[in-house]
Amino acid sequence: MLDMGYKTYTSFGLPTFLVIIVALYLLFTDSGEAFDVGRFLEETSPFVWGSLGIGLCIGLSVLGAGWGIFLTGASILGGGVRTPRISTKNLISIIFCEVVAIYGVIMGIVYSSKLQTVPEAQLYTRDNYFTGYALFFGGLTVGFCNLLCGLCVGVAGSTAALADAADPTLFVKVLVVEVFGSVLGLFGLISERKHLFYDITH
Repeated sequence: MLDMGYKTYTSFGLPTFLVIIVALYLLFTDSGEAFDVGRFLEETSPFVWGSLGIGLCIGLSVLGAGWGIFLTGASILGGGVRTPRISTKNLISIIFCEVVAIYGVIMGIVYSSKLQTVPEAQLYTRDNYFTGYALFFGGLTVGFCNLLCGLCVGVAGSTAALADAADPTLFVKVLVVEVFGSVLGLFGLISERKHLFYDITH
């Protein structure tokens, strides 16, 4: 109980406390205008937003794939101890999880092709801001879609392995559910196609 309260404090209470302290310091030292979200958005380079979106796209996708492989692999190894025949057949679930990471890498490569070099004077334009934010939120969307897709495929693959160990006739039925789960990552790619028509310059 005490450990849970400590984790809650460090997860929510401490960051909130630090934000309040910084805000009060800025307020009482007549530097309140520095605590301005609009100013932060205007002064941050569009190139930073685009690069951050690409990083989140790849990072979250790989995290989802790794998490899915962890869930599926543990069940395949555990079920394979009692029923060795499931080990080879259920590797298809690992492949489904790995495809999720490939989705993120593909979109990261496509997004990175939109980054170009221009003089500093031409960087802070309306079109570049729009493209930087588009790449950021596009990468965030693809990354979270693939993160949830990896979890979905991992849980479904884990269930497929255990079901196959108990009854071989259930494998194909559960595999259909896993295929539909893996399609969720494609939805993230398809929904972000509109961002491919804009260029970001730096």
